[in-house]
Amino acid sequence: MSLAPYASHPAQSRGRRHAEPPAPTRDDFQRDRDRIVHSTAFRRLVYKTQVFLNHEGDLFRTRLTHSLEVAQLGRSIARALRLNEDLVEAIALAHDLGHTPFGHAGQDALDACMAQHGGFEHNLQSLRVVDALEHRYPQYDGLNLSFETREGILKHCSRANAERLEAAEPGGVGRRFCERTQPGLEAQLCNLADEIAYNAHDIDDGVRSGLIELDRLDEVALFSRYLRETRDEHPQLQGRRVLYEAIRRMLSAQVYDVIDATRAALETAAPVDADAVRRAAPLVLFSATMRAQSTELKQFLFRNLYRHPRVMQTTGRAQEVVRELFSAYIEDPGQMPASFAQRDDRQRAVADYIAGMTDRFAIREHERLTGRRWIE
Repeated sequence: MSLAPYASHPAQSRGRRHAEPPAPTRDDFQRDRDRIVHSTAFRRLVYKTQVFLNHEGDLFRTRLTHSLEVAQLGRSIARALRLNEDLVEAIALAHDLGHTPFGHAGQDALDACMAQHGGFEHNLQSLRVVDALEHRYPQYDGLNLSFETREGILKHCSRANAERLEAAEPGGVGRRFCERTQPGLEAQLCNLADEIAYNAHDIDDGVRSGLIELDRLDEVALFSRYLRETRDEHPQLQGRRVLYEAIRRMLSAQVYDVIDATRAALETAAPVDADAVRRAAPLVLFSATMRAQSTELKQFLFRNLYRHPRVMQTTGRAQEVVRELFSAYIEDPGQMPASFAQRDDRQRAVADYIAGMTDRFAIREHERLTGRRWIE
C-alpha cells in the first residue's frame, strides 16, 4: 500500500542528530522501532505499573503490555489512513520509556522532589532515555532515533523545557511547543491510540480487580451501549466473555470513529505534505460525540478506579518509597552506580536513576536503604 502524501515518508525524514549510513534492508523508521525494542528501557516496562502494581496480579496491564496495545491500535488506524505504520509503532513502543516506577504516583512524587531543579515530566524523560540514557553504541549516547520518532515521543512539554530543548537543538523537537504547531499525523495518531487503549484496558483491569462492578459501567454511555448489545445478542453469555465482547465492540467503534473523523478533517484541510500537517489544526481526532463520550468514560475511571481507596493506599506507599529513595541518594550518591553517582548534576542524576527503576527494584532498593519492607 502506498503512503498518503501527508504521511511521514522515511525518505523525507529530517534525519538523526548523528548522521549514519542507511541500513541495507530497513528504512529509518523501521530501524528506530528495532532499536527501541532492543533497548534496556523497553525491557524494564514489563515490571512498571500501569494502574495496579506488578506484584498485585499476573494479568494486570503493565507499561509494556499497554505500549503493545497502543501500537496495535495505532497500526490498525494508520493502515486505514495510509499513514506510516512503522513510525506509529516506533512512537507507540517508546512513548512510556521514561515513566517512573509506580505509574503516575511515582511520577508525581519525583516531580515534587525535583520542583527546585527543573521538575520531572515523563514525556521529556522518554526523550532523555532515547537521546542520552541508553548506552548501546560506541559513537554516541542514546539510540540516535530519527526526528519524526523523537517528535512523537515528546507528546507534552512545558514551555520552559521546550525553550531549553530549542536552545540546545535549534529547530528540533522542542520548537513546535514554542510555535504552537502540531506534530506529524503519526504522532497525533499515537496520542489518540494511547487514550483508546488505556480507557479500554483500565475497564478490564478495574473489573478484574473487583474495584469496579460491571453493572456500574452501565452509567457510562460509551460502554453501556455495547454492554447492552452484547447481552441482547448473546443472552446465554456469562462471566468475563460479556466484558470482553463489550470492550471489543467499544474499541472497534472508537477506531472507526477516528478513521471517519480524521478522513473528514483531512479532506477539509487538504494538507499537501507532512509539513503542511504541522501548520494545520489537529487532524487526527474523534467526532464531537465520541470525544464527549470518551471524556465521560475517563472521568468515571478517575472517580471509581484511579481514586479508589485501595488504589490510593498503594499510591501513598509508592510515593513514600520514591521520596525516601530520592533523599537517600541525594545524601549518599555512592549508593547509586558510578555512572550516576559521579555526575555533576546530582539531582537530575538521581531522578534519572529512580525513573529507570522497575517497581520491584525500587521496592528492593528502598528496603536495602531503609530496612523497611513494603508490606508491614
